[in-house]
Amino acid sequence: MDNTFASHPVFVRSGNIKIACYTWGQGKPLVLLHGNGEDSHYFAGQIPVFAQRFRVIAVDSRGHGQSGYDTHGLNFDRMSDDLKAVFEAYGLECAHILGFSDGGNLAIKFALKYPNHVDKLVLNGANIHMLTGIKPATQLPLYPVLGALAVLRPFGTAFRHKFDVLALMARDYGVDWADLRRITAHTLVIAGENDMVFDQHSWRIALCLPHGRLYRIPGGDHFCAAKLPAQFNLAVMRFLLEDFS
Repeated sequence: MDNTFASHPVFVRSGNIKIACYTWGQGKPLVLLHGNGEDSHYFAGQIPVFAQRFRVIAVDSRGHGQSGYDTHGLNFDRMSDDLKAVFEAYGLECAHILGFSDGGNLAIKFALKYPNHVDKLVLNGANIHMLTGIKPATQLPLYPVLGALAVLRPFGTAFRHKFDVLALMARDYGVDWADLRRITAHTLVIAGENDMVFDQHSWRIALCLPHGRLYRIPGGDHFCAAKLPAQFNLAVMRFLLEDFS
């Protein structure tokens, strides 16, 4: 599958915008959710592997990739409703969900709002609290950039859009540790050994989930799926194919 994204996306209406989706393979559905400032191309190293066993649906989040953006701002509640619209458009009653970084946060929010639509969860580099979960060397430089963009927002849609996207990484998204105990889906928390998310933060996510486990990619960083796809794909595939009945 050399030309993974050669085909045009299918667009799903969600409110006043359209959400871009790409689909490959057959079998039980597996929804892929990319990180901040990215799009579904991030999973180019996963799609050919996962599509051998699953019906893979990669979604460009609102304000990202080929999906639409409006001036009402971005938040994970709105984006989880977008994902619900995708489920309805594709006729998905239940699916596995793999979310990377902000996509992992979106997966958590979606699992809390629409638990009956989630089979297994894979949370790669997700976090609960921005300031305490992400290492300062990564998180603190974000705030001066947001301050500058806040000043520039009135001067054009491009500034407003960039601010809204980056702001997703600067504020908590309405989920606390106790909320994780309501997620009953079997969940793999996967992170790089050198992730920008604190190791103890990833451990706590796994421990708070009733059916959570943590797997660390040796030598990997936050972008272990892209940089170490063989190790990442093997860990995820083993989890998704495991029988928990």
